[in-house]
Amino acid sequence: MENVTTVNEFLLLGLTSVQELQPFFFVIFLVLYLISLVGNGAILVIVTLEPKLHSPMYFFLGNLSCLDICYSSVTLPKVLITLLSTRRTISFLGCITQLHFFHFLGCSEATLLAMMAFDRFVAICYPLRYTVIMSPQVCVLLAAVAWLTSFFYALIHSVMTARLSFCHSLKLNHFFCDVKPLLELACSNTLLNQWLLTIVTGSIAMGAFFLTLLSYLYVVGFLLFEHRSYRMLHKALSTCASHLMVVCLFYGPVGFTYIRPASGTSMTQDRMVAVIYSAVTPVMNPLIYTLRNKEVRLALKKIFGRKFC
Repeated sequence: MENVTTVNEFLLLGLTSVQELQPFFFVIFLVLYLISLVGNGAILVIVTLEPKLHSPMYFFLGNLSCLDICYSSVTLPKVLITLLSTRRTISFLGCITQLHFFHFLGCSEATLLAMMAFDRFVAICYPLRYTVIMSPQVCVLLAAVAWLTSFFYALIHSVMTARLSFCHSLKLNHFFCDVKPLLELACSNTLLNQWLLTIVTGSIAMGAFFLTLLSYLYVVGFLLFEHRSYRMLHKALSTCASHLMVVCLFYGPVGFTYIRPASGTSMTQDRMVAVIYSAVTPVMNPLIYTLRNKEVRLALKKIFGRKFC
């Protein structure tokens, strides 16, 4: 019988054990975090203050920016603290809380990206009915569904992980608390947890991804076969290019981590890939939407240019 002990805290092994590299990683993550806060905060401000951006597309973009601020704040502050400190522990409650909000916000982003694709599909394929289908009430309802369902999905993971017994080393082979590294430390039966991670998480991620893909395939087919217009297709795809880039940036790392089969050497790879979706993606989203969206750039100049003149 294995020695089961009451767990009060875990030791985060972090990104590297090389002491000399830690100041370098601290600077990199601090810069990424600050860019994420400033970039997403700026988008949130202009979407709120600029009347011209009070449309369904920018309503969802504002939700995405708010989500990205929270998403990066779940992991990066703790990463920065552990890089500066010799004590890299996280309490059991803090670990489960971090896991919950990480999956809650990650699932919300996947669902929100699918809703943004649906919004573009309605705008391009049904322009005359767009304001009726995507009314303010419908937009608020869709956003609320995304946030609420994601919260309860994450609650399943956090409750099922919290009830596990831990009897192995309490050294967590990651830089934040996630389900997969915690399952490696558990000595109780983790079959249900693994099933939830593979089937439920995989189904939600792939379902949202295929809904997004289907929306854009329908747009392409509609413009090619109904209108037979390559000019309109090029215009539509250039309008949707920002969203497509964000989708690829989000689903690539998530698919690699949660959908592919686990292997004995996967945790090191997962840790490196986690840097992309926990630190890089929240930074890239505002940059992509700002650089490729003329309306957002004009609103930024109008609001922030006026404030600093």
